[in-house]
Amino acid sequence: MDSPQNGDKPIIDETLYYLKPGEQVNLTNCDREPIHIISHVQPHGALLALNPADLTITQASENTQTYLGVAAADLLGQGAERLFGAEQIEELRKNVAEGRLDANSLYLFSAPVAGRERFHVTAHVYREVLLVELEPVLPEDASPDYYSLIKKTLARFEGTKSMREFAQVVCEEVRRISGFDRVMVYKFAEDYSGHVIAEDLAPEQNKRESFLDLHYPASDIPKQARALFVLNMIRLMPDARYVPSPLIPARNPLTDRPLDMSYTFLRGVSQMYTEYLINRGACASLTLAIVKGGELWGLVACHHYSPRRVAYDVRTACEFLGRVISLQIVEKEASDEADYRRRIDEMNYCLARNMAQQSTLMPALADGEPNVMGFLDCGGCALLLEGEYRLFGKTPDEAQVRALAEWLSIEHPEEVYATSKLPAEYPKAQTFKAVASGMLACRITRQPTGYLLWFRPEVIQTVNWGGDPAKPYETGPMGDRLTPRKSFALWEETVRETSLEWKAVEIDAVRRLRVTVLEVMARLAEYLALANEHLAKSNIELDAFAYIASHDLKEPLRGIYNFSYFLQEDYGGLLPEEGREQLETVLKLTKRMEALIDSLLHYSRVGSIEFTFEETDLDKQVHDVLESLHLRIEETRAVVRIPRPLPKVRCARVQIGEVFHNLINNALKYNDKAEKWVEIGWEQRADGAMTTFFVRDNGIGINSDQIEDIFRIFKRLHGRTEFGGGTGAGLTIARKIVERHRGSLWAESTPGEGTTFYFTLPEGQK
Repeated sequence: MDSPQNGDKPIIDETLYYLKPGEQVNLTNCDREPIHIISHVQPHGALLALNPADLTITQASENTQTYLGVAAADLLGQGAERLFGAEQIEELRKNVAEGRLDANSLYLFSAPVAGRERFHVTAHVYREVLLVELEPVLPEDASPDYYSLIKKTLARFEGTKSMREFAQVVCEEVRRISGFDRVMVYKFAEDYSGHVIAEDLAPEQNKRESFLDLHYPASDIPKQARALFVLNMIRLMPDARYVPSPLIPARNPLTDRPLDMSYTFLRGVSQMYTEYLINRGACASLTLAIVKGGELWGLVACHHYSPRRVAYDVRTACEFLGRVISLQIVEKEASDEADYRRRIDEMNYCLARNMAQQSTLMPALADGEPNVMGFLDCGGCALLLEGEYRLFGKTPDEAQVRALAEWLSIEHPEEVYATSKLPAEYPKAQTFKAVASGMLACRITRQPTGYLLWFRPEVIQTVNWGGDPAKPYETGPMGDRLTPRKSFALWEETVRETSLEWKAVEIDAVRRLRVTVLEVMARLAEYLALANEHLAKSNIELDAFAYIASHDLKEPLRGIYNFSYFLQEDYGGLLPEEGREQLETVLKLTKRMEALIDSLLHYSRVGSIEFTFEETDLDKQVHDVLESLHLRIEETRAVVRIPRPLPKVRCARVQIGEVFHNLINNALKYNDKAEKWVEIGWEQRADGAMTTFFVRDNGIGINSDQIEDIFRIFKRLHGRTEFGGGTGAGLTIARKIVERHRGSLWAESTPGEGTTFYFTLPEGQK
């Protein structure tokens, strides 16, 4: 039976595990119990320690008298020839010389020893000592065809499709081959607490309670025991009430230290473990280690409710299965992960396709089918992008999500951040832990709050503990020292403010989604830049065309007006009344067309001329505008209010004066109230980067579906002569001026109550 090749380097540093002199072992300190140097063996075999150089016996277990008819003390200093024949001695020397036994317990032969019964002989060299184990050949070692049994088992292993199914088949097959009453697969968590994920119980034991899905604290299998399982993947105890057979002498003469039995099969068992097993009602155990990537993944734990010797070939078959199980675990976990990854990859592809078909990211990620909510297993999702947000499923509210994004940008600026204990990391999450105790965050823009957030709810999960993990021991029947608690008794622990863990495959998938989003954003930015370039050229050409067209149209229009006027003056008396009316209409139409052309010419100049930005006292500028409108103000008897002085800003003074002139004039014009008023004011954003001005009135108001129409050039909502007439270009020109300042102009209105026009001016204009 080969063990992992580790050279002669000790895996367990015994200095970490020695107890202080006189200190008793209990479940508080049992992780320091030096079980690898326990100085006795189980009685189902005998152990010899030899000098590998000359094969002289330096230590022997006390039970050699029983098995070999020679007292242990009488074997000390004797050569191995005292016990083995020449052929066996040669085999032993050869394996030692070739280094095959270095930290590797190897089956050598089955032969009579000391002229008595036949023994199975295994040996290994560790820490300068050759250890030889002798186990008597049992009658049942005339074994059936275990190859056929294992062949059937391997076929069943291959046929399983999930981890749970595989673990259940492992229990069934190991119980069938070993004959133990109960077989469990026990999986370790990151903190080395354990969870029984599969179980098979013999039919005659079906009245016993099930241990399936029970959880056990890490103290049940201390760290040094876990380390030994990595070295020696099978552990047998035929009788928990065995009488130990001590080593003679207790310290090895070659090393002057207790014998390190890390690789031995006969090594004695801690009394803590035997009491633990007895407390569970069992009398014998067989344990197979499941090792993944050099780390202990879990155990196949077999219990029997009466003493049970296991035939050597059966034990060999079980050890072989343990190694196969370790390999299969890797495959089954990879298969489960691959299925999930495949599903996520399909979602990633669908989202990428949606993004490719949209000109903006928000609808592609939020409105498509599927959307980001379905990307991962979660309870809710939030998308924050360019000031917008979308919430899906069960999530914190908008304000909480935005605050969370701000916290992330400061405390966790990394690309991807995951936690299953958000309230511990972010105390404000206490208020929404029911929906977001876990969070997986992906930063998708360089903006502080451009995030994709997935949430998992608090799993107020009832974990079925086999015993109270907070009470690791109790006074027991085997002495006045502390003994293990009866850890098979169900105990429930509620885990709060914690979500299900985020898997590595999920975090990796989010990283890949982020790359996809950034690639799409880069393409959109490139497309937008190109579109803006074309638009800028088109605007320049359009402005140039508008200027040339309007300028060139004025001359023939002026000629039409002049000739029509002369015709009216010189020949109007000769025309019939209908002709005179038609000639009057021509004059009016030419005047209106001239006004439209002047407005178009003005609009084109606003888009093409260079603005001169200067420090401007807007309070003085607005008062100048009001002075120019004083006749209209007196005529309408309107009250103009300026609650506080307007600030100084850097702007194109003349053009911003025109904006105020247009907005105030409209406020006076479109008002049918007996008592008219206009209010002019401003407010500044908290960061000081933008100032918002407003002109508010109590006039006729505008329907919400018509607000954007008023900014279209030459678009009027009323008849040509209603409310004093006009070309309908004023607001279009005003918006153009504000946009040339890198600001915005918009309106809010309630029909019949009034309208407020807002416009922004950024600081630091050049």
